[in-house]
This record gives sequence, structure tokens and C-alpha cells, in this order.
Amino acid sequence: MIRVLVAEDMRILREALIGLLSLEPDIEVVAGVDTGDAVVPAVLAHRPDVAVLDIELPGIDGLEAAALLRDRVPSCRVLILTGVGRPGNLRRGIAAQVAGFMLKDARPQELIDAIRTVAGGGRVLDPQLAYATLDVADSPLTERETDVLRELATGASPREVAATLHLGYGTVRNYLAAAVTKLDARNRVDAIKLATAAGWL
Repeated sequence: MIRVLVAEDMRILREALIGLLSLEPDIEVVAGVDTGDAVVPAVLAHRPDVAVLDIELPGIDGLEAAALLRDRVPSCRVLILTGVGRPGNLRRGIAAQVAGFMLKDARPQELIDAIRTVAGGGRVLDPQLAYATLDVADSPLTERETDVLRELATGASPREVAATLHLGYGTVRNYLAAAVTKLDARNRVDAIKLATAAGWL
């Protein structure tokens, strides 16, 4: 019997997934949670073989929860469900050693097959996600421009970034201007969003 945890914040979807999976003779849903923060405690309490995590969870997101599971409960394999195939998310998932990525518009049988594959030690990657990632070009940003955007993404001001990276304030502003130009962004917030979505930060 494959023991499964489902993490999905939308109640109707969570209950539909639980109902669907419960119809399978070899799958038992042992827990359902609605936040990322509840994933690790529920896994520790119920010891599922597979955690099916929505990527967009309140609190910590599904990928952060997956990284915590990798460190704290490595026996629990993770299958990520996502509504949007962002290359950056796929890269984060690979870093967190998730066992599978599925789009939410996949057919129910594909999800069930994916759970069985993941439980058996295999890996699953939705082809659309794979192609989306391969289509993204290498980052046009230099290492320093990337560092500056990454620090700004934490909410730091340009002066704080300058202090953290041991750079002059004017130098940080120059790196930021260059990054905004290279990414054809409207401003620094837009540049951070674009670079994050592409998996460059």
C-alpha cells in the first residue's frame, strides 16, 4: 500500500484529489493539509511514502516544504503539482531533490501513475515543463548583477546591498541599471520577477 499525503490550499481541489486517490486499491491517503507549514509535521506524524505538494501553498511554498522534507524525512518522496510551468521552479525542485513535477491539468490517471512511479523510486517530469525549461536561454546577467538582484529580492535597500557585497553605492546602482536594461524590465521589482521566473536568481 502506498501511503500518500496531499498538500493543497484549495479545499475543493484537496478533497477531490483525496477522493480520487482513495479509489485506487494500492493507495491510501493518510493526511491532507492546506499550508506549507503543516507539511513536515504531518509527514512526521503519518509517515507517508509520497507527499503530493501544490507549489503555491500559504506559509512556506511547496518547494520550500520539499527541501525541508529532503533534510528531515528523506524516506518521503515528493511529487510537486503546479499550475504554471516556470523554469525557475523546476530548477528549485531539482535542487530540493523532488522526485516528480506534474502540471495540474494532467489527466487523473497520469497523476496516479506518477505517484506509483515516485513511490517505486522513479522520477516523473511533465514533458511541457521540461521543454519550457530547455527553451529558457542562459542568463544575460553577470555574476555581480545577479548578486545585486538576489540581495534586492530579500528586501534589502541598495545601500544595504552595497554594504553586504562590499561595493560602493554607485557601483550597486550601476549593476542594477545594467540588469534592468539587459532584462528589458520596467524597474528593479520587474527585473527581480523576470530573473526569478527564469531561474537565474
